[in-house]
Amino acid sequence: SDVYKRQYQRRVRGIEMLKVPHGRVGDKIQDLLTPALIVDLDVIEHNHEALKASMKDFPGIQVRVHSKSHKCPTLAREQIKRGAIGVCCQKLSEAEVMVEGGVTNVLISNQVIGAQRIKRLCALNRKAEIMVCVDNEHNIDEMAKIAEQLKVRLKVLVEVDVGSHRCGVQPQEAPSIVKYLKRYEPTLEFIGLQCYQGANQHVRKYSDRKQNVETVSSIVSTILSDLLKDNIVPKLVTGGGTGSYLFEAASGVFNEVQPGSYIFMDVDYLKNLDIKDEMTSIFKQSLFILSTVISDNSAKTHKEKGWYVCDCGLKAVSIDSGVPEVLSLEGKKLGNLVYISSGDEHGNLYDPDISAQSLKVGDLVKLVPGHCDPTVNMYDWIFAVRNGVVEDIWPISARGPGY
Repeated sequence: SDVYKRQYQRRVRGIEMLKVPHGRVGDKIQDLLTPALIVDLDVIEHNHEALKASMKDFPGIQVRVHSKSHKCPTLAREQIKRGAIGVCCQKLSEAEVMVEGGVTNVLISNQVIGAQRIKRLCALNRKAEIMVCVDNEHNIDEMAKIAEQLKVRLKVLVEVDVGSHRCGVQPQEAPSIVKYLKRYEPTLEFIGLQCYQGANQHVRKYSDRKQNVETVSSIVSTILSDLLKDNIVPKLVTGGGTGSYLFEAASGVFNEVQPGSYIFMDVDYLKNLDIKDEMTSIFKQSLFILSTVISDNSAKTHKEKGWYVCDCGLKAVSIDSGVPEVLSLEGKKLGNLVYISSGDEHGNLYDPDISAQSLKVGDLVKLVPGHCDPTVNMYDWIFAVRNGVVEDIWPISARGPGY
């Protein structure tokens, strides 16, 4: 038993070590251990203001930011301070962390399935204003039963599949499941419709994104008309993301939008085109991975100069939406240098134009992630930097796969 006790104590000490940031406020970014997740506070400020300015023409539309991009209550509270009504969370465990971190208005924009999770949902509902999505009768039945047993009233949205082809009822089935849900009032209160089209966020052409949202809005408008025949008027029609939220805001159908990645941005989002078919955005890149060049021996392997290895591999950057862009510490492009995935802890950096630049072991580079959300989820801390100095350190408290 003493052996097991010592082994347990060692595991606990190891876990506690991981909870300590590998840098301090006041450090220069050159002193951070890499790979490190950093944000530029001046750009974060710009993105806050850009979102606020973009919504001035839509005073009746509320903004509910999606926290799955950052999973950080510190940043969520700042977004609410800047005008957001609350946050979306994609998992119940994320919502629990947000509430524990001081966020009091949360939409779980996903399904909460099974008695164990529903009981947690009911407990969380006693601490904050919580809303949750449903898309099938069995889940509604179980939710109503447990909520009634625990003497809790839950606010519920019916999720509609408007093109993502993930969760959500088919549009023609939405009125019937809304009426099924309303059978359980007041235990379950029907609040509205969740109508998020995730695939549309990354459609490149402005006109195509606009057309897609018009199609979605037409679908939702038909549902609203059908519900009105039974004197049912949803309080909330919510959806849209960073790539499309202005179209939803202008639709006359949605009264809430859900941008999330705008606060950080990534390579994929920055490929979207504006109304002039130019690759520009009102939001700027604020999120970077700081990485160290750890070897130049791959040049010998490839028998060609211009090859380097950095310490950022698959465990430090998500490449599901493409590889990261490589920048200098000052944020400038390094010739034609490209990132090539080469394992869990390694990334190859290659520039065919070897005269354009010359890295050396120990140099730092900034990587712009291809997809910000899953990249952030790999880290414990965000180092908030201004003018090259760490000004604050934010825990990514809700990181992980969620449960």
